[in-house]
Amino acid sequence: MNGQYSDTIAAISTAVSSSGIGIVRMTGNDAIGIADKVYIGKNEKRLARQKSHTIHYGYIADGGELIDEVLVMLMRGPKTYTGEDTVEINCHGGVYVVKKVLETLIRYGARPAEPGEFTKRAFLNGRLDLSQAEAVGDLISSQNEYARRSSISQLRGNIKEKIERIRKEIIYHTAFIETALDDPEHISVDGYGEKLKEVVDKLLGEIHHLLNTCDNGRMIKEGIQTVIIGKPNAGKSSLLNALLGEDRAIVTDIAGTTRDVLEEHINLHGISLNIMDTAGIRDTQDIVERIGVDRAKDIADKADLILYVIDASCPLDDNDKNIFRMIAGKKTVILLNKSDLQSVVTREDVENELKSGWNKTNVTENDPDDKNIIRIIEISAKEQDGIDILEETIKKMFFDGDISFNNEVYITNVRHKSALNDAYESLKKVIKSIEMDMPEDFYSIDLMDAYESLGNITGETIGEDLVNEIFSKFCMGK
Repeated sequence: MNGQYSDTIAAISTAVSSSGIGIVRMTGNDAIGIADKVYIGKNEKRLARQKSHTIHYGYIADGGELIDEVLVMLMRGPKTYTGEDTVEINCHGGVYVVKKVLETLIRYGARPAEPGEFTKRAFLNGRLDLSQAEAVGDLISSQNEYARRSSISQLRGNIKEKIERIRKEIIYHTAFIETALDDPEHISVDGYGEKLKEVVDKLLGEIHHLLNTCDNGRMIKEGIQTVIIGKPNAGKSSLLNALLGEDRAIVTDIAGTTRDVLEEHINLHGISLNIMDTAGIRDTQDIVERIGVDRAKDIADKADLILYVIDASCPLDDNDKNIFRMIAGKKTVILLNKSDLQSVVTREDVENELKSGWNKTNVTENDPDDKNIIRIIEISAKEQDGIDILEETIKKMFFDGDISFNNEVYITNVRHKSALNDAYESLKKVIKSIEMDMPEDFYSIDLMDAYESLGNITGETIGEDLVNEIFSKFCMGK
């Protein structure tokens, strides 16, 4: 897909607020010409006569009225973000001043840019593929260090390179089959199915590996869906406040204070937790409280991580045993809270409950490196003791304490995941056709389906309507 535009667009590229500077960006065939109409520089030199990628000091003026003192960056295509002539005006950051500069550019021939239109032009002009363009939007909206690093990695083309290599191998074998079918006298496909099967098996393995990164990719981008559960008055809300570093949840000595789900976003050592404090889980006749308990159970069932808070100053009871059943097979950290008080529940008590048949899940001593085991940590949410250990434990449980974005590709985009699934299913059909000894043209049909599906990721086989929808979600000026 290639785009050529005759119009010139302009937009404010920085936040519209009082700040030190503001940037108004303009791109298109007449960007430099429009800038020359409103720019007054030293010795009245015209921008059209200046070298590319240079900065010029002067003023923006509308007729005889000076609007602002500015620095103008001049960049000629195709070596620009959009691939077109681009001018960026650095002016003072007052809201009125920046809008006045933009209005002046529009008055002299530019039109207001649509959301994401600069990046859309970069894609249509071949400066970025679609996965890189989407990474720009992800980078802007990133909320943690891992999301930022993942977006930068994708922006540098790690997904593009992986997908292009797979597509290149698919199209090579498709072309061979088609050529052989057109010229059977000179090109034989005898025994080609077995050779193709080896290739497709390898490609299936690569795509399967990419699909296996989707859960980590989702958590990198969106955060780890974390739920705090436990009996009433176990200290769940105190734990949320300790993690947040502020008194967000109401804490009282009255059991059942929290009756609905309270959700917060926490940045934790470069990763994000979308953390939910829930109603205390217990048998209750209170209709409102029961609704909260049911909601807590439903959220826990769908969570990536469960933080099970136990009041270690009170004996375990049937409510605890019901919760032990709930956490079976789930990534869980059990927190023995209120370590500042006299404990009646020990680590050994919890381990015995886990091993007794209520929950046949591994505990820490079996294999400290196993991500699926249940960790047990003694804390005092009130005194914030043990919170640092909890934070480090969560990081190790999900990301081994470190994620490398140098060679590893993480799929963070749902659209990419869907395309990979489609390609995977098409390649499985190729294997089935080979095993059933079907004619070779069956191979090429499914190979081309896989090729087209993967092309949706890079944007080579995507429709205009979907392109417009993707870029409409971008912010203005980008």
